[in-house]
Amino acid sequence: MSHSGGGTTPDRTGARPPTGAVPWLARALVRINRAIVAIGMIALLAASLVLTYSVVSRYFFHAATDWQDEVAVFCIVGAVFLSGAWVQAQRGHVGIEAIVSILPPGANRVRILIVDALSAAFCAFFAWKSWTLFHEAWVDKMTTSSTFAPPLTIPYGLMAAGMTLLVVQLVLQTIADLSHVFRGVRR
Repeated sequence: MSHSGGGTTPDRTGARPPTGAVPWLARALVRINRAIVAIGMIALLAASLVLTYSVVSRYFFHAATDWQDEVAVFCIVGAVFLSGAWVQAQRGHVGIEAIVSILPPGANRVRILIVDALSAAFCAFFAWKSWTLFHEAWVDKMTTSSTFAPPLTIPYGLMAAGMTLLVVQLVLQTIADLSHVFRGVRR
């Protein structure tokens, strides 16, 4: 389910053509999102291979691996957070379709504008908090509590970067939503 209801249709690669007041930024974000989706697929594959290796090495060789959980979690965190902007560009997040079907087109455009603006505000707060966590982990040289002890700047940086990209995507969509709402009012 998605909260679609207007906008442009995806091209053959699944990316929506850039629209709105800042088309150069929209085009750049499309390119960044495509690269991140490819990297995310590799990260998820790496996580599955690491976890499979962990199970096999523990079962057959009784070898303890203290690094596999964190490597897998870091790969998954990166894939999930960094791909959020791509999912939003596709309007692929979960939405309530029942409302879309009963609203008139003008009211639906306003609904989409409100949802995107509120989502952008929430995600901006989340991004800001993620950047503060990243900064604290960087300054204090924080690591995980395991014997492997990778730096916490890795997951916090991935979260912060992913949420920042999502905010940019939502702001671009909100700008496009505003033009759709005003275009609908003038008719």
